[in-house]
Amino acid sequence: MKIASFKAGSTASYGIVTDAGIVDAGRRLKNFPTLRALLTGGALDELRKLAGEQADHKLADVQLLPTIPDPDKIFCIGVNYASHLKESGHPTPPHPMIFTRFANSQVGSGQPMIRPIESERFDYEGEMAVVIGKGGRRISREAALSHVAGYACYNDGSIRDWQRHTSQFTPGKNFAATGGFGPWMVTTDELPDISKQTLITRLNGVEVQRAPISDLVFDVPSLIAYCSIFTELVPGDVIVTGTTGGVGAYRVPPLWMKGGDTVEVEVSGIGILRNPVKDESAIAVGQAA
Repeated sequence: MKIASFKAGSTASYGIVTDAGIVDAGRRLKNFPTLRALLTGGALDELRKLAGEQADHKLADVQLLPTIPDPDKIFCIGVNYASHLKESGHPTPPHPMIFTRFANSQVGSGQPMIRPIESERFDYEGEMAVVIGKGGRRISREAALSHVAGYACYNDGSIRDWQRHTSQFTPGKNFAATGGFGPWMVTTDELPDISKQTLITRLNGVEVQRAPISDLVFDVPSLIAYCSIFTELVPGDVIVTGTTGGVGAYRVPPLWMKGGDTVEVEVSGIGILRNPVKDESAIAVGQAA
């Protein structure tokens, strides 16, 4: 299944994405008003029962939200592709390099990613996100994939100069509306071996990143096992697995995103996360769109 979170008019909901549109699950499953609530209730099978229902909304008529709009935790993994390690000059780390994002730093597909007034160094980072479906602590590598609900595309938009103020990445990764998440989650039954998929990023239609997911330094089971040691994973948590080589910061000259650009992150078998880029100076300061 493809499962999206969205807003129809002023009402936020989630549902199954079909060729005809979106089957509104939030309207039908009253006990599970959000996708996170559905996952927490272990009710994916209840959602599957709606797969044959008539679509309630055309995809073009809704505003897509971040796939999980209200995650308890968002973990991002730094320099986790061999090609990105090479271009950045980092040695292979002995453990995953982890930083966190806040929910308000994310937007859904089709919504603008905002370059803040404090910086011109707004970089793209095409990534694949893992959505946790079953929580746990000290999850073994062997059991890790049974805790995954599905996968989505992610753009870990980075304000590079703020990221490098110190050795801690958090400031440069959390400006409001700088990350894209979506357009939807594809459940694991459709992607039994995520390592066989390909990650591609395009800026204004030009391909700037490409790599197989198998090129991850720490694969999905390793990341779940590691993160679940120091904290309890809960349904709806998100692990953003890292970007590949080709980021703008290491190009000569550097390639930064700016107002008027369009950036796309595609993972084969999932879909395309597409976001316009806006300069904060072109809109009211303090607003995301």
